[in-house]
Amino acid sequence: MKISKNTLLTPAVVVIILCSMTVYYLAQTGQQPSQTRPAAGSYYNELYRPQFHFSPEAHWMNDPNGLIYYKGEYHLFYQYYPDGVKWGPMHWGHATSKDLVHWNHLPVALAPDDLGDIFSGGVVVDKSNTSGFGKDPEHPPLVAVFTQNKDQHQVQSLAYSTDDGRTWTKYAGNPVMKDFPQPDWRDPKVFWHERSKSWIMPLVAKDRVMVYTSPNLKDWSLASEFKPGNADSHTLLECPELFPAPVDGNPGNRKWVLTTSLGDGAATGGSGMEYFIGSFDGKTFVPDQPEAQWLDYGADFYAGVTWEDAPNNDKYRTMIAWMNNWKYANDIPTSVWRGANTVPRKLELKSSPDGKLHLYQSPVSGLENLRGPEQSYPAQVIKPNTNILSGVKGDTVEIVADFKVNQETSAKAFGFKVRIGGGQYTTVGYNNVKKTIYVDRTHAGDDHFYDQFSKVHEAPLEPADGHVKMRILVDRSSVELFGNDGRISITDQIFPDASSEGLELFTSDGEVALESLQIYPLGRIWGAGTE
Repeated sequence: MKISKNTLLTPAVVVIILCSMTVYYLAQTGQQPSQTRPAAGSYYNELYRPQFHFSPEAHWMNDPNGLIYYKGEYHLFYQYYPDGVKWGPMHWGHATSKDLVHWNHLPVALAPDDLGDIFSGGVVVDKSNTSGFGKDPEHPPLVAVFTQNKDQHQVQSLAYSTDDGRTWTKYAGNPVMKDFPQPDWRDPKVFWHERSKSWIMPLVAKDRVMVYTSPNLKDWSLASEFKPGNADSHTLLECPELFPAPVDGNPGNRKWVLTTSLGDGAATGGSGMEYFIGSFDGKTFVPDQPEAQWLDYGADFYAGVTWEDAPNNDKYRTMIAWMNNWKYANDIPTSVWRGANTVPRKLELKSSPDGKLHLYQSPVSGLENLRGPEQSYPAQVIKPNTNILSGVKGDTVEIVADFKVNQETSAKAFGFKVRIGGGQYTTVGYNNVKKTIYVDRTHAGDDHFYDQFSKVHEAPLEPADGHVKMRILVDRSSVELFGNDGRISITDQIFPDASSEGLELFTSDGEVALESLQIYPLGRIWGAGTE
């Protein structure tokens, strides 16, 4: 179904369109219509539809692409198939935001051509017009650098925009890179390196990151290669990024961070992201330690990249990731659309209690504007078989909790159960015996689409100064956990019934001291449709 931008979409027409698309999808997947959340004339209100995470209006979405901040707008491009709810010929979808919270959908930016489909890539502001695509010195061109795929042969191409990213022209000299050293040569994320006065392009080639340099975005030379120590013949890397970050907020002490995504073999099985901390001289990245660190310990955090030219890039990076996993991405039980992103996250390079540097993550501050009335609970001892949250419900909530954990803590485990109802619940907790923080989705709802979906995902986490802190974002089909001020994050999709809205604060086999607890209902970010 295709709709002209000039078509008048009255509320009744919107309902008819959404219902028709839902029926078509359900017919494809075998779901029963009674399982869907009634649209009731409201926009973005299907069963499982995220209320404060980005998702396309309809059809398939995967990797975020081309993240750029320009003239007060955050641009989000993304892998998109506009003709189906499963992965297909890739385009670049497009949306913009003023605050990284509310999004405005725009027309498809890039579509396939004779060189192939449009795979992942990045966008830069060519401030000095090194590419020659600019026409006005006051309005430098935006240049997209992306992979094109045709019959498994991959090349790198360019497109440019001189109207603030609204329309794009493909470079007549495409492809600008076509030597194709080996399969799976893709996903450029370009940035300007001031010291060497050069454009830098990390690009993956199966099990390694290849670093290229260019003076003009058109002519590229191979500078170095980096193969992770844990890479083997089965490794498939995707979506690399290389960026500088201040250590503990000190701009005079910077390290370089290299992030990569693994198509398989991550911490929880299937897709995931890892990172290395090291140095970069304009040509070669050298890690401080050969071992990678996991960026997220959940099953649904992939292809994350950060915004170029964002206002606070000298202090921290802002990342968004595809909230899905290739083990089951094509089969999750959503209708009309398939695919959502994590909330944008602030990444900070900090020294942790273990004496090492780690990337800490926290939701961008703008999400706090979605908070409804706070429900606050005083310090108290939590005992087994009690629930101080028995009267609290919600399918979009934020939980901020601080527990005191020491030798007097007798509880073997404690935490929260969210989206409770009809035998369904997702547990977000701390195992005080193993010293791990975890998300348990073994009772989280629909899991028919993948036999390994219902698992426990955990990460090692020692108490910090005698405390275990949890910040939890719960949306209609996801849970994002940030432990100890973002030292650990766990991101998981869940698919409970719409009626499963209960909350519980639990402790097992003993007591735990609750220092503080705040719970907020979270508002939705979507209005009445595309602006």
